Amino acid sequence: MIIWMIIGMAVVTAIPRLLPAFIVDVVSFPDWVDRWLNAIPYAALGALIFPGILSVKPDTPQIGIIAGMVGILLSWLNVHIIGVVIGSIATVFLLTL
Repeated sequence: MIIWMIIGMAVVTAIPRLLPAFIVDVVSFPDWVDRWLNAIPYAALGALIFPGILSVKPDTPQIGIIAGMVGILLSWLNVHIIGVVIGSIATVFLLTL
């Protein structure tokens, strides 16, 4: 009985994830919808990262803000993503010493 529940839950989870992949290839959207859909990853990334920047050190939020600015600067200089992450982590580490 449990195995059928697990299989059913897997199917119910897989359908909403796979269905858009097939629909996007078949349907052509207007230009404004394409621009809006292309902006979603950046908006989601910002929504995930910004609260983390402010909560790195709750008693001193300026440390997270400085580390975020270092990350922005490194990415603006076209540093590889690993370098941006390591640079931001190193900034937090050095500022908390």
